[in-house]
Amino acid sequence: MLRRTTLAASTMTLVGALALSACTAAPAPAPTSTGAPDPNASVAIRLVLEPSNLDIRLTAGAALDQVLVDNVYQGLVARTPEQEIVPALASDWEISPDGLTYTFTLREGILFHNGQELTPEDVVWSLTTRRGDAEWRDSARLAGVQEITADGQEITLTLAEPDSSLLWNLSGRAGIILDEQTDVDYKTAANGTGPFALESWLRGDSIVLTRNADYWGEPAGVAEVVFDYIPDNQSALNAALAGEVDVVTGFDANLAPQIEAEDTFTLEIGPSTDKATLAFNQQAGSPLADQRVRQAIRQAIDHQAFVTALGAGETQYGPIPELDPGYEDLSDLAPYDPEAARELLIAADADDLELTLTIPNFYPTTIPQVLVSNLNEVGIELRVESVDFSTWLNDVYVNRDYDLSFVLHAEARDFENWANPDYYFTYDNAEVQELYADALAATDPAEVEDLLAEAARIVSEDAAADWLYTGASVVAVGTGIDGMPTTNVNERMNLTALTKSDG
Repeated sequence: MLRRTTLAASTMTLVGALALSACTAAPAPAPTSTGAPDPNASVAIRLVLEPSNLDIRLTAGAALDQVLVDNVYQGLVARTPEQEIVPALASDWEISPDGLTYTFTLREGILFHNGQELTPEDVVWSLTTRRGDAEWRDSARLAGVQEITADGQEITLTLAEPDSSLLWNLSGRAGIILDEQTDVDYKTAANGTGPFALESWLRGDSIVLTRNADYWGEPAGVAEVVFDYIPDNQSALNAALAGEVDVVTGFDANLAPQIEAEDTFTLEIGPSTDKATLAFNQQAGSPLADQRVRQAIRQAIDHQAFVTALGAGETQYGPIPELDPGYEDLSDLAPYDPEAARELLIAADADDLELTLTIPNFYPTTIPQVLVSNLNEVGIELRVESVDFSTWLNDVYVNRDYDLSFVLHAEARDFENWANPDYYFTYDNAEVQELYADALAATDPAEVEDLLAEAARIVSEDAAADWLYTGASVVAVGTGIDGMPTTNVNERMNLTALTKSDG
């Protein structure tokens, strides 16, 4: 749910085409209906993990980005599911040849949901506050910006040194533009510029968005979107078959025959950047501080077993998934080899090891079952501690009180976490940190990819963690629904192009 921080809430995640208007970007997957869209329609979408509150400034978690970013809140630029940076509140931008000056042209006539006009001053205030307030999520992503100024509708960001990730950062939390004068209670309400406005939030049940009638771009295709929070997959299936939801995200691919049986739903499986990460606590005194123990665990794990059991996804052996720059097939670094794993444990004098896996309780029991079986085979006794997500956040993410931990990290391009020794991964490698810094400073995209790939290989060679699989974006789409995103939906869902018809 967290980026440096974002972890996926669902168990899993054909690239959908992207429909670009002159004003906005919205995904447009394969159509499921030939009937005329109903502009007054309401679409119910099943989600898994509900946010703890709605404060997009201070609260971490993909559960917030998934609902609010693109739909309610926007930045100067946005990103497509295929990771392309596109215009949003800015109609265009220019980058100086030395990579130190970014100039954006802010669109005119944009209104916040409270009716206030978006001004260049709001942009300067939003980005300056984000950069200067460490409590705001992703504040550090703007740390290299020296100056943020406005001249008419032109917004200029001046950097101390080149930052190859700046546009990407501005397309996420770091770039969200807020109303400087608003008095909204961000924990329970919202005030953005997007195609939808927050209508209501019934805790423990649902969030409702309604079409923004004053939206600056192409209007949303439906009048209302209802996000129904249904953690259990069987309950979600029952709701779908009963006609209570139109779309089921985070779906169990193994239930495909049941949901497709009556020809009212089609299962769409798309790519994602969901990294099923088995974190190793490498702090001093832990048996996992020994690279041989970590490598033994990696080679004890049958990665293909997870993909087979879950019915979707791909194996992954390094920190960068295939959709992200710097990806390289690193399967040669951790082949499934229980005998080699046992030898490594003996060499490390850890052949009678007892460890605890801390895992949020909304993940399927298949994951700990496979891990317990695999590790038991090489002599490691694994105790499973299934906890609610707030406990996981406190114990693992904040206090680093764990041996092994499993979560899906949904955020794209989050390699920075491996270059951050203060992150809950507890991984500290100066060479990786230097390579990542060099990648940020590079202005040639090919050089950036090469540097990231080199750093990622070191992380995998160090057995800094294990990556059990790359999740798939598994979405059950009801008949009559068009424009539902099917790529990376655990991270973000731009629903502008979503439509519903009776045909």
